[in-house]
Amino acid sequence: MTGRTVPHVLGLPETIRGCLFDLDGVLTQTATVHQAAWKRTFDEFLRDRDPGAREFSDEDYQRYVDGKPRADGVRDFLASRDVELPEGSADDGPDAQTVQGVATRKNDLVQAEIDEHGVTVYAGSVRYLRAVKDAGLPVAVVTASANGEKVIAAGGFADLVDARIDGVVTAREGYRGKPAPDTFLAGARALGLEPGEAAVFEDAQSGIAAGKAGHFGHVVGVDRVGQAEQLREHGADVVVTDLAELL
Repeated sequence: MTGRTVPHVLGLPETIRGCLFDLDGVLTQTATVHQAAWKRTFDEFLRDRDPGAREFSDEDYQRYVDGKPRADGVRDFLASRDVELPEGSADDGPDAQTVQGVATRKNDLVQAEIDEHGVTVYAGSVRYLRAVKDAGLPVAVVTASANGEKVIAAGGFADLVDARIDGVVTAREGYRGKPAPDTFLAGARALGLEPGEAAVFEDAQSGIAAGKAGHFGHVVGVDRVGQAEQLREHGADVVVTDLAELL
């Protein structure tokens, strides 16, 4: 490459041999869909308990929910409001007053939005993703969403993804969700890489913390909502507003 190494062209350290991408908010514009679904779910839940309850906020989303498996997000947010619910089971319907029921309600809203409106990708992210593949580096998508396969297919970039660690895999294998590093470590293993050989790309504070905890070779924060400082505080080595900035 005319004297320039592959990692250098991609804006990465020389030691990087593969890339691990979060999905919602990094590759696709579905983070806003998730946030809206969480807000509607929690606001309705809170109003049913107390009509004067403080609404679910952007700060609540970023602090307690963003990047985490659905049930973890339910538990963590409700705990912040001193609300305890029985766990229930994964088969609970959307009206069940359980952790799993609230999680199901939120997922139903997301599914309906994707089915009706499809998935919009970030053009700069897909451009970067193609550059990574053109450079010969393997790619894994690591997402808390159980809809990972559906979103990747709807986004039209399944051919660029070598491995997928999503909410379905996480539940099946018993991985801890972000901010624990388990899912990113699984993504690195799926690509045949040691953590230090992989770069993590994340927009959520919990995901950045997971990349830091896993001792990955490079952690890239993607700031879509004005939280660059928080991403750095949680361990991002660099923060960009669009992945194409790295090219």
